[in-house]
Amino acid sequence: MVKYILIIVVMILISKINSFGQDITPIQTDRPDQTETPFTVPKNHFQMENGFSFERTDNSTKSFTNPSILFKYGISDYFEVGLITEFTTISSDKTITGLNPVTLRIKEKISDEKGILPTTSFIGYLTIPHFATDNFKATYYAPAFKFTMQHTLSEKFSLGYNLGAEWDGESPYPIFIYTITTDYSITNKFSIFSEIYGFAPEKSKADHRIDCGLSYLIRPNVSLDFSGGIGLTDNAPKYFLSTGFSFRLKD
Repeated sequence: MVKYILIIVVMILISKINSFGQDITPIQTDRPDQTETPFTVPKNHFQMENGFSFERTDNSTKSFTNPSILFKYGISDYFEVGLITEFTTISSDKTITGLNPVTLRIKEKISDEKGILPTTSFIGYLTIPHFATDNFKATYYAPAFKFTMQHTLSEKFSLGYNLGAEWDGESPYPIFIYTITTDYSITNKFSIFSEIYGFAPEKSKADHRIDCGLSYLIRPNVSLDFSGGIGLTDNAPKYFLSTGFSFRLKD
């Protein structure tokens, strides 16, 4: 019965996606890189960004996220609301699987690009500690924020960066976040990126990483992506891989 319901849902989504193939502007997503876009979902549009990832932490520990989903809805052309869910499997001495605490999210566009001033938005998050399976629940509510900025350097080349901080739901000390990415549009549909990013906890050693990847625009409102990277510091993962697809619908 469940598989038939899933088939019906997929068919409805495909029908909707085809109906809005000539939407307002090409879809802008917050994946596959860690640098989130300053652009918001257009008003009255629903967007779903789905990702599947693998991470090798060390020789004995690996994790799968299958999937991570970011739901977005455009309240206005400058403001969106969102919800993040992640279903995770971690394998080490034993294997645990479950839903990470659900995160609520808002994004507000602050300014458009003008001269040397970048397109800028603010993103706020709040992770709900007990809205998760028992083996992944946190102790406290965990806020986070980012300022996300982007410069258009040429018709095909852009520079993006994020600055912010997050809390893990266990410690009162913040973890500062930075990302810097460059994106190059090879064609109107195909683009590549390279990125450096990291996490700097107030009370412990910073974790720095690099990654790169590509995105392909199947239709103006549907995209596919693939990315991978490595850790630069001892406390970072050895390597990680991710793939995903995103789509946008108008209500």
